[in-house]
Amino acid sequence: MATLLMAVGCSTPQAPILRAPAGTAASSAVTADRLDAVLQSRGKSPLVEVLLLGEQHDAPDHHQIEQQVVATLAARGVLSAVALEMADAGATTATLKPRSNEAQVRLALNWQDDIWPWAAYGPAVMAAVQAGVPVMGANLPKSAMKASMADNQLDLQLPGPALKAQQQLIRIGHCNLLPETQITPMTRIQIAKDMRMAKTVTEAAVPGKVVVLITGSAHANRQLGVPQHLAKSLHAKSVLLLAGDGPDQDKAFDATWGTPALPEADHCASLREQFKAK
Repeated sequence: MATLLMAVGCSTPQAPILRAPAGTAASSAVTADRLDAVLQSRGKSPLVEVLLLGEQHDAPDHHQIEQQVVATLAARGVLSAVALEMADAGATTATLKPRSNEAQVRLALNWQDDIWPWAAYGPAVMAAVQAGVPVMGANLPKSAMKASMADNQLDLQLPGPALKAQQQLIRIGHCNLLPETQITPMTRIQIAKDMRMAKTVTEAAVPGKVVVLITGSAHANRQLGVPQHLAKSLHAKSVLLLAGDGPDQDKAFDATWGTPALPEADHCASLREQFKAK
């Protein structure tokens, strides 16, 4: 079940692609230029209060971009907080000092390295901590998942077409291996995760500054994910980090930052093996 829950939110819709010059896809200068375009600012307070970075979890370039975004905003003095899908809501580094070491930070976030490799996310997290900016877990705690699966009120949190689209993403994201009876409960978990992340970033938002949410691309989807549960008054922008090619346009994101394609991998093959084992 833990494996199945991890797979939720990893599907990757596409949007208009902002590609970097060859060989500089994850350079800090390119990231800063992309960031300025999204935040609609340069050398002044950003107009965006929440920036959602929708990653592909296994793309190293995406983790590098996340670290660069955090470091750039922190250096400008406009980073209010970093929120993470990779840690549960309630966990925070707010009481730690900037000189805290990685072990202390991981303990404060109750980091699960077997699920989310610290080597991938640690650089972004530490860039914030060392700048005196709090990092907080934003995800739905595992203890709340069972109740969410049975909560039919969650079915009402998205418009009908969006709910059906979310259910279809659950099917596809699990390689059409889930029994149909599990589609609705798993979709409820996805929605509950989005709502919890939205609550976390809303509480961390500060006028004139930016809270960054690092999450899987499906959670950053404006039509289905976290943005659906943010107040209209909160100015949020959603960025898709896309490894490889994609269609010319998708309205689900405000911008797409392209990175080089990853080697082809059959993720469904490993999922099939896990299903057989169970």
